[in-house]
Amino acid sequence: MEAGPDVTALVRELTGRADPARLRDDVAFLADRPRGRTHAPEAMLRAEAHVARRLAEAGWRTERQPFDVRWRPGCTDRPGGARLSPFRFRVHRRLTGANLLAELGDVGDGPVVLVGAHLDTVAGSPGADDNASGVAALLEVARLLGGLPRPPAVRLACFDMEELGFVGARVAARAAGPGRRVAGMLCLESVGCFDTAPGTQAIPPGFGAVFPGAAGTVHATGRRGDFMLVVHRRSSDTAADLWRRAAGAAEPPLPVVTLRDPRPDGPLGALAGLAVPPMNHLGRSDHAAFWNAGVPAVLLTGTANFRNPRYHRPTDTPDTVDHERLTAVAVATAATAALWRPPGPSRPRRHRR
Repeated sequence: MEAGPDVTALVRELTGRADPARLRDDVAFLADRPRGRTHAPEAMLRAEAHVARRLAEAGWRTERQPFDVRWRPGCTDRPGGARLSPFRFRVHRRLTGANLLAELGDVGDGPVVLVGAHLDTVAGSPGADDNASGVAALLEVARLLGGLPRPPAVRLACFDMEELGFVGARVAARAAGPGRRVAGMLCLESVGCFDTAPGTQAIPPGFGAVFPGAAGTVHATGRRGDFMLVVHRRSSDTAADLWRRAAGAAEPPLPVVTLRDPRPDGPLGALAGLAVPPMNHLGRSDHAAFWNAGVPAVLLTGTANFRNPRYHRPTDTPDTVDHERLTAVAVATAATAALWRPPGPSRPRRHRR
């Protein structure tokens, strides 16, 4: 696929229509209070209504898809700490929530690329970076794609209960496995925090031994937290390359560190993380549910607590978000979603009688 020229031309077109002020307004609205189905249900409904209104204004048909799950393994959404701590593990007896899904125009019954971001926060945090930034970028993606001459084969999703263990995404992924309409997924997770000062980017323990290339790149730049991390697997190599190209053509250009997770899609990939714990950091958002369902997926992130000292805290507020770079994230994501054509799932062979 000769992606370079197409990406550059599309990014230039989208950049001309992108507006950091719109992202600033969305982040400010969403992150003025904590929101979550269990700890702040009224704020969650308010956030849902805002997202649905913005999507409708951009011309997208939005559907609220409720879910009710029982005895679901996950984690607590209490504030503080990394989500990998064993003390955060919970089995949820019953959870009732809803995802918001949206499509634009008549895209037919063919495969689509899903762009997703989670709407909820941990208790006590307004979650400007985690993850009002991702939702604001998704809304800008909606506005940018809505301005194209023809509707792209893209679906948008705001997931519920990510902080409880990717619950909403797991519900959505079960309906989007191989052979279904969703052929690929882009996940926007904590994409608003950037810092150009040396030493502002941390690296997880043991990460350098498992991923020396990515760790070496970060060290070579003085561990500056000014880049986007693009985590992918072999099945989503093309999407990662598209996003890197788009980010380089955006304004401002975004440095990108790409990291290929060597695990296969499907349940075996999830089990492999148990043998190599540093790999578990690569599955800390909603994209992991799609990997496990066999759907090619990419994580787009500013690395959350490895850069942002306000992660899961009351200080994760809108004034700490870099709206100019967040706009570039939205442009690169919109271009990638419009151009990525994931390979179709292999069909099982029919045995001759």
